[in-house]
Amino acid sequence: MAPSVLRSVELIPSGAQILLSIRNLSKTFTSADEPVHVLRGVDLDLAGGERVALTGESGSGKSTLLHLIAGLDAADGGTIRLEDTEVTRLADAGRAELRRDRIGLVFQQFNLIPSLSVADNLAFQARIAGRHEAAWTRELVERLGLGGLLKRYPEQLSGGQQQRVAIGRALATRPSLLLADEPTGNLDEATADEVLALTRDLVARTGCGFLMVTHSLHLAGTLDRHIVLHAGRIA
Repeated sequence: MAPSVLRSVELIPSGAQILLSIRNLSKTFTSADEPVHVLRGVDLDLAGGERVALTGESGSGKSTLLHLIAGLDAADGGTIRLEDTEVTRLADAGRAELRRDRIGLVFQQFNLIPSLSVADNLAFQARIAGRHEAAWTRELVERLGLGGLLKRYPEQLSGGQQQRVAIGRALATRPSLLLADEPTGNLDEATADEVLALTRDLVARTGCGFLMVTHSLHLAGTLDRHIVLHAGRIA
């Protein structure tokens, strides 16, 4: 099992190429006409192929940070760079293209398309991106244990099965970065362990970076690195 020791932003694997670089990132929302400073100057590096867990108390800014990296929202200050692209300089269309082509997203609520079969859900993003690979899709189906479920619809699946489909869909494009926001939050402990083990293996297979928000210190300890966000800053 990988160590769960907390390490600072500088301590990425020695000699590794930086995939994601975040500097002085800030985000403020307004609540009841009062500013709420959610992120207060976050610095974070993630190497290609590295698997990192992000924990912190509720309201510490974990989901906000993932949303900014994915371009689902715009930062107030600071920079996010994914490979050669400065995400914080992109307009809405550019951020949407980045999500389509280079970022895989997995959420707690699965977010499968109810009117599509498992097979079509798996292929959905890859086809939109023009990156559907039949051989890679077959490998995902086999590794995720979905072979007997391809004609079913999301409502016919268990929570663990739905999340495996969501993971397969996110990885079908072979993204540079996989972001997961509490991906096991709706699963029991045994199923959560199984789903995350599959995700770790597939991430290693693709070589993409992996950043996962979780409340589980147990699951965080199974990844390469565990960092903590506290009061809008990396602790």
